[in-house]
Amino acid sequence: MAHLDLNEAVPACSETGVWLTCIECGAQFAPFTEVRYTCDDCDGLLEVRYADLPTWDDFEGRGVWRYDAALPFDEGVSLPEGDTPLHAVPELEAEIGVDRLRVKHEGMNPTGSFKDRGMTVGVRVAQQVGVDRLACASTGNTSAALAAYGARGRMETLVLLPAGKVAAGKVAQASLHGARILEVDGNFDTCLDIVQDLARRGKVYLLNSLNPFRLEGQKTIGLEILERFRTEEGTVPDRIVLPVGNAGNTAALYKCFRELVASGGLTPEDVPKLTGVQAEGAAPMAEAIEEGWDHTERWEDVETRATAIRIGNPVNAPKALPGIRETGGTAVAVSDEQITDAQRALAGEGVGVEPASAASVAGLRALRKQGVVDGDEQVVCLTTGHLLKDPEAAAVAGSDPEPVPGTTDGVLDYLRESS
Repeated sequence: MAHLDLNEAVPACSETGVWLTCIECGAQFAPFTEVRYTCDDCDGLLEVRYADLPTWDDFEGRGVWRYDAALPFDEGVSLPEGDTPLHAVPELEAEIGVDRLRVKHEGMNPTGSFKDRGMTVGVRVAQQVGVDRLACASTGNTSAALAAYGARGRMETLVLLPAGKVAAGKVAQASLHGARILEVDGNFDTCLDIVQDLARRGKVYLLNSLNPFRLEGQKTIGLEILERFRTEEGTVPDRIVLPVGNAGNTAALYKCFRELVASGGLTPEDVPKLTGVQAEGAAPMAEAIEEGWDHTERWEDVETRATAIRIGNPVNAPKALPGIRETGGTAVAVSDEQITDAQRALAGEGVGVEPASAASVAGLRALRKQGVVDGDEQVVCLTTGHLLKDPEAAAVAGSDPEPVPGTTDGVLDYLRESS
């Protein structure tokens, strides 16, 4: 856990005990005096730092803002979010063959995905720095969350989506919450390139996960998982398996663990192994881990039915790759068919998720078969979005309707004949 120093001296630029540090060159910046996404000196990614790191005793209340001692503010623009369930899935646990398996269902957040955790912090920061137009590139979930939280904060919202590549349920959410939806001729990475350029020109406040404050909200996923495990199991999970698109959650969980280690809330030996899963058609992180690279190569052509992770240039790779390696984890790519099979298996346990979410379970299955994951491990699979985010994919994965006569006897006859 030695990748970054969380015990650096409080810089003179920090008046609130919060500041930004570049992960590449170590430059430090005041957090709210001006809009900043990357380092002024080297364009490296920024991380939020705190003069005082919290302990478990500092947390009280409910939801994301229960963890305000680990966040830049006491409260945010909230719907509210957090407190998502940690499901037992006994049939999957037995089939995969691990000691304990739990599913953290982030689809139970207000707009149906984990993105709400980042937006409650990010939109609050936008208010603090005095901007009035928010923007994001999105494969769907980010746009829905930003639209809802932008509406709550009474701020104009732009979302750039790859034309024809976003599930209808997500577009409908952004539309109803009042966002201006711009359909771009290109893929997600093209959209992000444009939004970053708009942000550089001062036209919008960018709220993709390149924004370091987004990840502060997302790190509360890790805090919730560890708290629940400590309470219910008397331990912490050995491994957390999660889908990877832009790698924001991987980076956020790694930061969560490092802060807990620095504050004494977690021992280095107890840090869960971060294990990323991508679709085979969009797998630059898995490629980098397999090849031993310290960077990802941009995939220009990406395709998978798991639309939420259809990303070829994960901007948080410089934070996430060390997170996987330093925790002893790994990354793997799985096929769309494996993802759909996992989606069906989760649904059979009553847990309804969109395809990208099911990648975590598909990846765990694959790694268990390969012997990478041991049978005595306690594992949490993160599922990131609700089933109704992509109803078309759910319909394809599910069973077909069966036409029957319009009488009770006709229905009974049909059931007898088809049993």
